[in-house]
Amino acid sequence: MRLSRPARGLLAAITAVVLALIYLPLLVVFVNSFSTSQNLTWPPPGFTLEWWAKAFQSEGALDAVLTSLQVALASTAIALVLGTLISIGLQRFEFFGRDAISLLVILPIALPGIVTGIALNNAFRTGLGVQLSILTLIIAHATFCIVTVFNNVIARLRRLGTSLEDASSDLGAGIWTTFRLVTFPQLRSALFAGGLLAFALSFDEIIVTTFTAGSGVKTLPLWILDNLFRPNQAPVVNVIAVVLVLVSILPIYFAQRIAGAEKIVR
Repeated sequence: MRLSRPARGLLAAITAVVLALIYLPLLVVFVNSFSTSQNLTWPPPGFTLEWWAKAFQSEGALDAVLTSLQVALASTAIALVLGTLISIGLQRFEFFGRDAISLLVILPIALPGIVTGIALNNAFRTGLGVQLSILTLIIAHATFCIVTVFNNVIARLRRLGTSLEDASSDLGAGIWTTFRLVTFPQLRSALFAGGLLAFALSFDEIIVTTFTAGSGVKTLPLWILDNLFRPNQAPVVNVIAVVLVLVSILPIYFAQRIAGAEKIVR
């Protein structure tokens, strides 16, 4: 499809405006993390590395980073296992209700976070009688992390077909051997990309976390929310926010690089 020159100019202008609305606020946060002002005045009266030093010396912030890493890694591991098994079961086997199950697997990522959070909170505390803790938080994050892994793996399985797996079975290989030597090597990049996206999704999640974390559990987004309006904490919060943005960008960047490299190879 060819666009006229005015149409291309209009499209470019709209794109520039949208990108500016998204990234200029992030740029302001980045610049303010070096500001000498404690009140986030703009433009900054000067620049300093004091807040970066204080941020990396803050026990509360460091503990929150560690908690976020633990939750993100654990929920990603669960999502990789369950998302892979579900995608193989739905793609490779036909049974009654397969489409309904596929919809139910994808639904958590489409629901508003506050609905998911309230539902899980009621399920843990009222339905199961379980006290909220880091374990309930990991389970809650895994519910939506599974979707990213599932989408990546099932898309790859649809492109691969079953010819190589059928050939492996015809040669006498069992289900586990076929998966280990044939299926898994072809899924590794999809699993890696899905795992990176799941990690990024879990690391900066706040709405579901608010409803499913125990009173003593403080992830990095919760720490930022608690300290945002405290006196003299705003510059440190800006530093942590910049770190959070970087941690969220890197997995998505590498996932896109993997997908791009595969398109070139194919």
